[in-house]
Amino acid sequence: METTLIILKPDAVQRGLMGRILGRFEDKGLQIVGCKMMRISPELAARHYEAHRERPFYPGLVKFMTSQPVLVLAVRGNGAIGVCRKMMGATFGSKAEPGTIRGDFGVSNSFNLIHGSDSPEAAERELGLFFAPGEVLTYERAVEGWVYDLSGGKPE
Repeated sequence: METTLIILKPDAVQRGLMGRILGRFEDKGLQIVGCKMMRISPELAARHYEAHRERPFYPGLVKFMTSQPVLVLAVRGNGAIGVCRKMMGATFGSKAEPGTIRGDFGVSNSFNLIHGSDSPEAAERELGLFFAPGEVLTYERAVEGWVYDLSGGKPE
């Protein structure tokens, strides 16, 4: 099982899409193991996006991400990183396929609604930035056997 960071960005929050987007992850069978609404500080945004610091879009990205509240999620499931990224769709809403979050809700190439960790290493680092110890939970779900085939002893 993997746990990944998902951020519903200011445009998703302002457009009232939080419930619809969060519901897609739950509908898929993924488990929400951490959730909080917050305003990202410039310092946190700088740490989160440090790999992009030299890119021309960096100042605008930090300004955007700190402009309004976001919803931060820890999402767990078998292959959760890849599953979530596929659900998100292509980075630019204008190029994202219908059926994806960005394809269904976005057209902007700047405001792309959602962030998801792109690797296990990134997920670990990013979850540590946004969640304190004890804020990402582990709990059993009765539905787990209906989401995954567990007959072989591990989720399929």
